[in-house]
Amino acid sequence: MRLPRALIRRLSFLAPLVLVLAMAFSVASAPTALAFPPDVPGKSQVQSELNSLGVQAEGSMDGYSRDLFPHWHTVSGTCNTREEVLKRDGTNVAVGSDCYPTAGSWYSYYDGVTRTSPSQISIDHIVPLAEAWRSGARSWTTAKREAFANDLAGPQLIAVTTEVNSAKGDRDPSSWQPPRTASHCGYAKFWIHTKYRWGLTLQSAEKTTLQSMLNACSY
Repeated sequence: MRLPRALIRRLSFLAPLVLVLAMAFSVASAPTALAFPPDVPGKSQVQSELNSLGVQAEGSMDGYSRDLFPHWHTVSGTCNTREEVLKRDGTNVAVGSDCYPTAGSWYSYYDGVTRTSPSQISIDHIVPLAEAWRSGARSWTTAKREAFANDLAGPQLIAVTTEVNSAKGDRDPSSWQPPRTASHCGYAKFWIHTKYRWGLTLQSAEKTTLQSMLNACSY
C-alpha cells in the first residue's frame, strides 16, 4: 500500500524529533550509580581499545608480591588513596581528622548492595594486581606499579562490598563477572580501558568474554 504524499511529508518532518528522542533515551540508559569511577569512554572508543590490545598467554606468577605494588599512598593531607575512593564513591560521607569515614553510605556497583559502615567496604582494583603482573606489570619499575595501584585518574578503583571483592579475587572476566548483570557493561569498559591505559595484554578467553560483554552495552 502506498502512503499519501501529505502523510509522507509529515513523517519526514517528525524524523529529527524521533532522532532527538532516541538520543535522549540512550543518555538516560547510561549508568547512574554513585559508585561509577571516572574516565569511562563510550562504547565505540572502548571497542577500538579492545581491538588494539595485545593477546598472549598469561605470564608467570614467579616473583609476585603485593608489596611490589605499594598502596595506599598519601594523596592529600591525612587522606590516602583508599580514603579518597571512599569519599568519591559514597553518599553523605563525613570523615574524621584522620580522613577515615565517620558517616556515609556506599552503593556497591557489582552486587547492588548498600552499606553504611566503611569496614564493610573494600576498594577493588578493577584489574587485580596479580592479573596486572601476569599481563605485563612484572617488567615495570616499582614506581610504575605504585602509580597503577593508586590510580585515581581512570576507572581502576571502585568501592564495593568486601564479600564481592573477596569472591572476585584475582580472576579475569573469563572466570568471574559481577553478580549484578546490569553492571557487566560498565565492568567490561573499566577493565578494557584500564588495560589500554597501562599497556597490559589480554589472554584469548579474556578477550572473547570482554567482547561478548561489550556487545551487550547500550551506551
